[in-house]
Amino acid sequence: MRTYPIPQDDETMALRLVGWIVADSVRAERMLSLTGLQPDALRQALTDPATLGALMDFVINHEPDLLACAEALAVAPADLVAARERLGR
Repeated sequence: MRTYPIPQDDETMALRLVGWIVADSVRAERMLSLTGLQPDALRQALTDPATLGALMDFVINHEPDLLACAEALAVAPADLVAARERLGR
């Protein structure tokens, strides 16, 4: 695992997290259901920091997802939380 900061900005970390969400159809459907987003609206909103923050919250607030996502992205869970906090500024 790499330690934060890594040579990526927080927005890139958020986009990687979104990629992790949508890579699994069950997880993606759960996210769409809980957020009320439609796939087209999600695509259009990926440049919005508020949307990225909400999607990061979706993962961070469910510990099994947080741990699995951190492992998949090869970062510590705390790195995702820290990136979310900075993205929200």
